[in-house]
Amino acid sequence: MDRIEKLCVEKGMRMTEQRKVIARVISSSHDHPDVEELHRRAAAVDPGISIATVYRTVRLFEESGILERHDFRDGRSRYEETPETHHDHLIDMKTGKVVEFVDPEIERLQKEIAARLGYKLVDHRLELYGVPIDEAQQKGRTR
Repeated sequence: MDRIEKLCVEKGMRMTEQRKVIARVISSSHDHPDVEELHRRAAAVDPGISIATVYRTVRLFEESGILERHDFRDGRSRYEETPETHHDHLIDMKTGKVVEFVDPEIERLQKEIAARLGYKLVDHRLELYGVPIDEAQQKGRTR
């Protein structure tokens, strides 16, 4: 049983065979797939899984705190297993690739800024959007 399946069982969810397949597909994902991609991967394992089932299962997992939804400005919700430790994201605007990173200096600065504004930081989400440096430099030369 994978991590997502275990979390579902701990939360008292009924685990149908199709939910198990979807949970395993998500657990084995090393990217941030959208529902259509999750459906494609799950249907490769069980052709009887409908996209509606994937949508319902993803929504259930998200509402239960098992999955985290991201909207990376590409018009589709993308998902990842709710991380055990905090991380931020850098999104390659050309390819859509998502790079996860942790930077202690950024974390410190965010807390400092919140304190300066009279707040204690309790949560945050940082998404950086960029293009590869070589491409950005070429665009700068053509202007």
